[in-house]
Amino acid sequence: RPFHVEPTNIVSVNDDMQRVTDEASAMNKRIHYYSRLTSPADRALIAPDHVLPAPDEIYVYSPLGTAFKVDSCTDGYGKNSSIVTIFMIWNTMMGTSILSIPWGIKQAGFTSGIILILLMGILTLYCCYRVVKSRKMIPLIDTSNWEFPDVCKYYFGSFGQWSSLLFSMVSLVGAMVVYWVLMSNFLFNTGKFIYNFVHDINVTDIVPGTNGSNKVICPSAASGHPPQNRSVVFSSGNDTGFELFEEWWNKSKTVPFYLIAVLLPLLNLKSPSFFAKFNVLGTVSVVYLVFLVTVKAARLGIHLEYNWFTENDFFVPEFRILFPQLTGVLTLAFFIHNCVITLLQNNRNQENNVRDLSVAYFLVGLTYLYVGVIIFASFPSPPLSKECIEQNFLDNFPSDDIMSFVARIFLLFQMMTVYPLLGYLARVQLLRQFFGNAYPSIFHVLVLNVAIVGAGVAMARFYPNIGGIIRYSGATCGLAFVFVYPSLIYVISQHRAGQLTWPALIIHIFIILLGLANLIAQFLL
Repeated sequence: RPFHVEPTNIVSVNDDMQRVTDEASAMNKRIHYYSRLTSPADRALIAPDHVLPAPDEIYVYSPLGTAFKVDSCTDGYGKNSSIVTIFMIWNTMMGTSILSIPWGIKQAGFTSGIILILLMGILTLYCCYRVVKSRKMIPLIDTSNWEFPDVCKYYFGSFGQWSSLLFSMVSLVGAMVVYWVLMSNFLFNTGKFIYNFVHDINVTDIVPGTNGSNKVICPSAASGHPPQNRSVVFSSGNDTGFELFEEWWNKSKTVPFYLIAVLLPLLNLKSPSFFAKFNVLGTVSVVYLVFLVTVKAARLGIHLEYNWFTENDFFVPEFRILFPQLTGVLTLAFFIHNCVITLLQNNRNQENNVRDLSVAYFLVGLTYLYVGVIIFASFPSPPLSKECIEQNFLDNFPSDDIMSFVARIFLLFQMMTVYPLLGYLARVQLLRQFFGNAYPSIFHVLVLNVAIVGAGVAMARFYPNIGGIIRYSGATCGLAFVFVYPSLIYVISQHRAGQLTWPALIIHIFIILLGLANLIAQFLL
């Protein structure tokens, strides 16, 4: 009897041992994941301190470099609650595309724009669900540490490996190009605001716009190219100084080159993990944009007129042939397929993955709908035409608008901290694939970074249209990761299991054709 152990105590001990085993397994998976992102000599992402989670905190990492701490959201065993998982997915998907959603709705038409956001959200969610399930359809192999490119390699061999690398690089470099264009834009407007404020200059730009305290402008109506910093009326004691400032502070001719001095050295750092600490600003920026949109709409009011197929001077039809431009933007706006497995693998309740993913997609779609619809509906028509809505809707507010100035400051700083992380991930994926080392030498890294920065500067100088860049890169990488690979993998796995049906085959072939048509349409419209 002294050595007797009650059955309830045995169950308790077994439960504790199982939890310890689960904890060790979770940590091993995370260590393995981090170690695959970088070379053995580089400790930027290898077994960080937060792999040993404290009971009251958790560090959330997304594959695009965002890192933030969420307090009191973990069970103390390296597992995330559903609310943290949903927030991680929402935070990862919310990016620069939100600035182009109002423009995309204008290109598609108001009614068709709303319908397309809903349909694209449902379609990309279904394809994302297929990505999540893709690992589990591989028999007799431990795929617990696999990512989606590993699944592509299993089904398509070296072609799947290299093509997934190519399309992943398209998404990364495309994002970096968009960032450079936007950073040039935000830095230009911020510098212009500060200069005018310090020198007490009141500038009237050569662009049509509304009057009053809630001014909205139409930069595209002034010229056939993106707006520059030209002005006709100002009050200043030094005309020459103002003209000299305008000459050396130009949105496309000078400012994109100034960024090189700051960002190119940061790209060459072996470990830019320090910048991950600031990426919570991404969430703050999105929340502030929603607040800005709400305040502007309350002040401007609603300006809508329904013309189903005809166009007039102030309004666009409800359905337009240019709608594929919105689907291209939405493909990237809902793009998370190459990293969703990583985001879901530490969900505490794996049986809730589909539900949590669906809730996250719903919140992302709701955010896009809110910002896009409110900006489009409140745009003052008349006196301005809805065609004036810019690819970056912040360009519709003058540089001296206080709320827009704050938004640009937030976004500029957030993008300058994310940009080195995106460059680091591009370096890891490309150089490690070719040379087996993420940092083979300073020469290799410098050549790669100069090429990436050069692409950003060239686009900011000659094609500063973020809507166009987003839709091209989104439709390209989306063709592989959203439409083709998930559908093909499902069809092949079901065929091998003898469970493929004709309706399933037709549906997934149709999805592939939609992705192909989406890409082709970007170059035709």
